Amino acid sequence: MKNVKDLSSTELEKLAAEIRGRLVMPGDKDYDEERKVYNGMIDKYPGLIAKCVDVADVMAAVNFARDNELLLAVRGGGHNGGGLGLCDGGMVIDLEGIKFILVNTENQTVKVGGGNLWGEVDHATHPFGLAIPAGIISTTGVGGLTLGGGVGHLSRKYGLTIDNLLEADMVLADGSFVTVNKDQHPDLFWAIRGGGGNFGIVTSFTFQAHAVKNVYGGPTLWPIEKTEEIMEWYDDFIQKAPDELNGFIATMIIPGDPFPEHLHNKAFCGIIWCYCGDMENAGEVFKEIRALEPVFDFVGEMPYPSVQTLFDGLMPPGLQWYWRADFFNELGPEIRRINKIFGSNIPTALSQMHLYPISGAASRVPADATPWAYRGARYAGVIVGIDPDPANAKKITRWCKDYWEALHPYSAGGAYSNFMMDEGQERVRKSYLQNYDRLARIKKKYDPDNLFRVNQNIKPAAA
Repeated sequence: MKNVKDLSSTELEKLAAEIRGRLVMPGDKDYDEERKVYNGMIDKYPGLIAKCVDVADVMAAVNFARDNELLLAVRGGGHNGGGLGLCDGGMVIDLEGIKFILVNTENQTVKVGGGNLWGEVDHATHPFGLAIPAGIISTTGVGGLTLGGGVGHLSRKYGLTIDNLLEADMVLADGSFVTVNKDQHPDLFWAIRGGGGNFGIVTSFTFQAHAVKNVYGGPTLWPIEKTEEIMEWYDDFIQKAPDELNGFIATMIIPGDPFPEHLHNKAFCGIIWCYCGDMENAGEVFKEIRALEPVFDFVGEMPYPSVQTLFDGLMPPGLQWYWRADFFNELGPEIRRINKIFGSNIPTALSQMHLYPISGAASRVPADATPWAYRGARYAGVIVGIDPDPANAKKITRWCKDYWEALHPYSAGGAYSNFMMDEGQERVRKSYLQNYDRLARIKKKYDPDNLFRVNQNIKPAAA
């Protein structure tokens, strides 16, 4: 494996002449800014960042990395928790310049560039009364979230993001360009719907959108002491709820504005709701929820992009993040007890735990229809230690690890790949279960030398 610094200036000048975008290297005035990602805990020093602006740029950059035996990372929105959109010493292909959104109102499809963020997509689709199931923070990149699966506010009604992916344009490890869908390269199309960035660089995605204009959503909060009671009720309630109602449960601290002052710096068990059904029925749907008398109820009708941006102000780029995750098949007494204990001892105002329901439409897709193997699990759980101060990095990491180690014995074994740090090969295998071997065979076919390995890596199958 070579380092970029070992290459000659002639080789670098040749690449610069082949692409329309620009190259950023150590010593450039904006190098430190360009190497930043969403997670401020990540501090990597790539030897070269290729700021691609079109498919031809990506093809040239892939060929350059392969031919020069460089470690290669691919960055879309830069939200990856483990910083897997960067690498030390090698080359980063940055897709930020490949942005476009084409909304087809006749068939309700949307074509999106590989560098777009979900907030940009919501902005383009909302005027037409359309939405694509995605995550919960609008600054998340389309590429990373989609390739890993895509859990969010609309999952119970319309499935995961990958369940709404119709087609993708890709640059492969050999530098070739392909379009994949159910009829063209169907094996590759299967693999990218949950298999991550292992198989190539996606330069555009085509999604099925759905008629969603306004939703009825927002947070309800209960004192942290009620965590076990609320979790037991929620575990039963959300499984029986209409598909139109989604709500993820959390342990959290209310850090300050825009919440009322009497809630500040106190721990709560919260549920963040999103109902995308008939607004006239919303009051009836929420009757049972409000009968539990939350101490804070900020749920009401709002445009769908508003529920997608509820947390943007609290979670700007550059905070310190440490993630651990698992799937769960139920929320039994011991799980509820552990969540109450750790939820009562959250170390910093932004640190929290979330449990996202995998029910409704998301659970009705067969486990082998996509690589996303845990369709039978009830929840995708994630624990995140978050703080703006690097001095607190060890504190939030320790709390997160301890929380995870206490819960993990009660988990389903694997985790949603978008919630994982760089946790090793065995963890990746457990997160794909029976689908791993098929992914490994497809990897061997399209990337036999594992050029795309700075990710939750699926190694090419042995000969």
